[in-house]
Amino acid sequence: MENTLQQLIHQFNNISQVSFSQNENKIIFLQIHNQFAKATISLYGAQVLSFTPHGQQDVLWMSKNTAVENGKAIRGGIPLCFPWFGPHATDNTKAQHGFARLINWQIFSIKQLQNQQTNVQLKLQSNPTTLAIWPYQFEALLNITVGTSLQVSLKTINKSNKAFTYSNALHSYFLISNIQKIAIKGLEECMYYNGFEKQHQTQTQPILKFTEKEVNRRYIHHFKTCTIIDSHLNREIKIEKSGSKVTVVWNPGSNVAATIKDIPPNNHTNFVCVEPANAYNEVDLITLLPNQSHTISTNIGLQSS
Repeated sequence: MENTLQQLIHQFNNISQVSFSQNENKIIFLQIHNQFAKATISLYGAQVLSFTPHGQQDVLWMSKNTAVENGKAIRGGIPLCFPWFGPHATDNTKAQHGFARLINWQIFSIKQLQNQQTNVQLKLQSNPTTLAIWPYQFEALLNITVGTSLQVSLKTINKSNKAFTYSNALHSYFLISNIQKIAIKGLEECMYYNGFEKQHQTQTQPILKFTEKEVNRRYIHHFKTCTIIDSHLNREIKIEKSGSKVTVVWNPGSNVAATIKDIPPNNHTNFVCVEPANAYNEVDLITLLPNQSHTISTNIGLQSS
């Protein structure tokens, strides 16, 4: 049974750090406001839409043109890619990046922690809708902690009686001043693929900088912390991760952005995606035996530069 707005308001009215709202398309949002930060989470897609430490601009970017309605992906925040990353391997009629971001999740728990941070757990279980798309029994748990940093982890459990293989990502969009004025460190000496090219390269520069052209790099066997250096906003965004061997860095550039309807004109200059992923055969596709689990996570922190 899906959560309703009134049921959630009643169930969690004793937790002062949280509130709920609903848009005209009946998408429910969970708002968190504690002593460290504000955050907004959409139950549709279990998607973190904003994370704003007090005294700062939002760390995450959201498109003003995105649709927030059933059946459409939300552009921005941290979309969940599951049970595949990118296009489906054999059927291009199936949704890009899987179905997890296109389905309503249930609230499993909300807790005000002893350190005054806020923890939220959302759950998605296989059901007739998911089984028609991907024929495996599973349980997915998204764990979000809002405090001095934003911690997001996605745990997948195989509830089938047979093994399955999947890919995933925490497809994080970060708000920046201008794509041509930032730099990312933590990728040096790492091998990467451009898009889905079969030949890899190695980044020899100590930092990654951007031009007007699209950047779509998949860094393989990458485990380091990445840092977005944004001197114009006087801040650095640190992105740690675990449970992932691939880090994807993406900005569409002006030409590709012009073909994407839910990116406003020239607004591609104000975001960059840096995301933990499991995305490549023979690198990090995940195979789970019955009752096994895997967790991918990211920890996003902010400091003045």
